Amino acid sequence: MKKRTITIYISTLLGISSVLSSCSKDFLERPPLNQISEDTFWKKEADVFQAVNGVYNKLGGDGIIYDDGATDNAHAQYPWESFATEISSGNVTTALTGSWNFEAIRRCNYFLENADKAAEVMDQTLLERYKAEVRFLRAYFYHDLTNKYGAVPLITKVLPLGEENVPRDEKTAIIQFITDELSAVAAILPAEYPGGKSNERGRATKGAAWALLARVQLYEGQWEAAADAAQDVMGLGYSLFKVGAESGDDTKDDYQKWVDFNSAADEQQFRLGLRSYEGLFRQVHEGNSEVILDRQQINQVDANYLNTYLPSGDMGGWSSVTPTQALVDAYASYKTGEPVSPTDPAQRATWYKNNDARFSNEYRNRDPRFYATVLFDGAPWNSFSDGFQFKWTPGASNMSQTGYNFRKLVDPTFFKEPIVDNHANVILLRYAEVLLTYAEAKNESTGPDASVFEALDQIRQRAGMAKVDRSKYGSKELLRTLIRQERRVELALEGQRFMDIRRWDIAPQVMKNIYDVRNTLAQERIWDDKLNLLPVPQREIDLAQGILTQNPGY
Repeated sequence: MKKRTITIYISTLLGISSVLSSCSKDFLERPPLNQISEDTFWKKEADVFQAVNGVYNKLGGDGIIYDDGATDNAHAQYPWESFATEISSGNVTTALTGSWNFEAIRRCNYFLENADKAAEVMDQTLLERYKAEVRFLRAYFYHDLTNKYGAVPLITKVLPLGEENVPRDEKTAIIQFITDELSAVAAILPAEYPGGKSNERGRATKGAAWALLARVQLYEGQWEAAADAAQDVMGLGYSLFKVGAESGDDTKDDYQKWVDFNSAADEQQFRLGLRSYEGLFRQVHEGNSEVILDRQQINQVDANYLNTYLPSGDMGGWSSVTPTQALVDAYASYKTGEPVSPTDPAQRATWYKNNDARFSNEYRNRDPRFYATVLFDGAPWNSFSDGFQFKWTPGASNMSQTGYNFRKLVDPTFFKEPIVDNHANVILLRYAEVLLTYAEAKNESTGPDASVFEALDQIRQRAGMAKVDRSKYGSKELLRTLIRQERRVELALEGQRFMDIRRWDIAPQVMKNIYDVRNTLAQERIWDDKLNLLPVPQREIDLAQGILTQNPGY
């Protein structure tokens, strides 16, 4: 679906003096050509179509990587790009504006208040579906706000001038509003779209409503409800994306240096797991069977900037968000499926300094998702350029501060094309997350059972990993640890870790100083429990004349 933004209020002073001096009164009374009048809008179906697309335009996209930059998964090194650097360092004050923005919600409310004006000129079923799409988007935007701030003003209408200052509503009321809205629109939205102007793939679906509902309920610890919503999605026909063979430059990558394969079949399992996982984010596979909701990008017009933000300087990127050693340590052994004991930081630094071959051993025999996600010294990637092997150059322009770069979400296709920008859609909800939501919620609700193991096995086997050992993870507590680990590696760089470390109450343990492979400090981090919520910007409190209140600790 191609996005078109409607600007309802536009004005310009260009050439106004000549208009005033040379034009008649009748001309002056005509609507400006660069402004859409409310008297002339909402008169045809195309107006409603453009307006709803204008709401979709407010969906986030490539910025989700910065949510991980505010966690133990990644380092966001440039404070001018996002607020992740300040949040991760603990250096947060009430000057932080963060995500406190109601423009998207106002756009939703404006649409919902005016769309019925076109009721006489369009199909009523289509109009109701459009309204359901916008209600879904409003719930999505409110979910993001409550994740960051907890209680926020619950605004469901366009506020007239003079009535903008409204207090924060209790978070429980907002969560109830979100869950009620998602449940209601799930009954209206279709399971899929056949194509055509009003039915493009990429619009909110029944599956998107249930998947977001499951995420909201998971975050709130509503285990049974979350499992039920996830199970509803699981019955809609989504499946994990898989490739059946390698092709092109992918076949040139030598992984025998990094993995001790038992057989040709073992190597194929590994390689197809790697390609399936990384391939689902590529433009050539966008809209695949795993995608539930994505931020649509217009090919060669509306680029995301992941090919710039993530690669290293010598690859043409900025290293804006880079993996931490803690994320590297999270990837299990491909051979055993069990966690890997991390190398002692001082020993790693010595091996790196001395160019000791033992330095590379840390990157051997890991989960295929590791090789699809992280660029480490010696990592092969012929799809980026022929014969490419990653090499970290500390201190050089736009290089990582940790010794690693992200490969996940980078689409190498465009590096070999005249246009190097990445135009792949950015996935916001996908089926793997739903399976992980089901596994966590069901385990917390009733403990391990066959359905929980099956959900996890689907994810692990798609990635080329072995099934979960039922005998070893037969208790709720042990399986909880495995599920959390699977969420971390499967959803890395997709914005979920920010809330996971808060709702699991592990942020104090994991938000520690980060170091590069030389054991040199990359970022000092200080955790304070007030960081479970971001501060309401003091500027907004001042503008609201004290009606807005501040979060605890600020």
